[in-house]
Amino acid sequence: MPTVFVPKETRPGENRVAATPETVKRMVASGLALVVEAGAGAAARFGDAAYQAGGARLAGADDHASGWSSAELVLKVQPPSEAEIERLREGAVLVAIVTPSANLELVELLRERRVSTLAMDLIPRITRAQSMDALSSQATIAGYKAVLLAATHLAKMCPLLMTAAGTVPPARAVIFGAGVAGLQAIATARRLGCVVEATDVRLAAKEQVASLGARFIEVPGAADLEGAGGYAKEASEEFLRRQREEVAKRVAEADFVITTALVPGKAAPRLVTEAMVRSMRPGSVIVDLAVESGGNCELSVPGQIVERHGVTLVGLTNLPATVPQHASELYAKNVLNLVKLFVAKDGALATDFKDEVLAGCLLTHQGEVRHGPTAERLSAKA
Repeated sequence: MPTVFVPKETRPGENRVAATPETVKRMVASGLALVVEAGAGAAARFGDAAYQAGGARLAGADDHASGWSSAELVLKVQPPSEAEIERLREGAVLVAIVTPSANLELVELLRERRVSTLAMDLIPRITRAQSMDALSSQATIAGYKAVLLAATHLAKMCPLLMTAAGTVPPARAVIFGAGVAGLQAIATARRLGCVVEATDVRLAAKEQVASLGARFIEVPGAADLEGAGGYAKEASEEFLRRQREEVAKRVAEADFVITTALVPGKAAPRLVTEAMVRSMRPGSVIVDLAVESGGNCELSVPGQIVERHGVTLVGLTNLPATVPQHASELYAKNVLNLVKLFVAKDGALATDFKDEVLAGCLLTHQGEVRHGPTAERLSAKA
């Protein structure tokens, strides 16, 4: 019976967990032996007793190291540290969000350890893999929380109010990017009563934005910038200039701006300039969801909330971890659905990764880097 280990996340601020009592119960039913590190789910409000009730064995401080070394399958949220990679048994299967473009050294260590790494952030964007798409599930959380942060730091209310003392106009919001995070931000802002405008490099997003009750800011050339799998392609500097010009006047009138624009494997595009920040009214707010990838706003500071030119810039990172219970539930289900693809009916791990979903997210295997773009980066680095 293969052993699955679910460790407690060690990265500061990471409150999520890769398995919940519900997903543990389902994996045990499929023939896997689950070992969960004591306290792994505490920050997400999943107690040790609930994991035990689901059929897991708890690993305390005494046998924490053996949990790593004895497991054929390890489930994590964040990439493993160097010390954790050293504890992994050779040939083990690791499932985690790795962000290989930013963690090339860890990828090399995983390759040297001959670990089969399934990166949750490399799940192909195809219909079959929708239930495993961790980037989308966590982006939903981030988009929702971004609006709440904007409303919290805003010095006014969001909805239109008509009172005996006068009328309170609705807050105006501008959303950059209409992917999963952006659409969730639009929906949340609309529920709060805001007037919302949104922009995206993909013209196909116009219909989705309109369906949520927001106005789409069209920019010439947008139809040419949709890449494979629905992701946005990297925009040219000329297009970004036109986009900035088109939305600059909307930003100047906005009470809050949320930026969500990301390009897989590349630095986030700079969409909000210092001049645009200066144009905003004092007390306005910008929430930069791309701050970990360089930021869409040139004044954002990763991990900090700062004020520049009278505007509050929210650069907090890893927003899904600030809603750990639901973020963990969604992520754990993504992981469970992926695990189902390589666990046989008798519980054995079928490590033949020819399935298109498994092949698409297979980062390292049998001492090789199987993900093409990452292999190219490592070659260039060497």
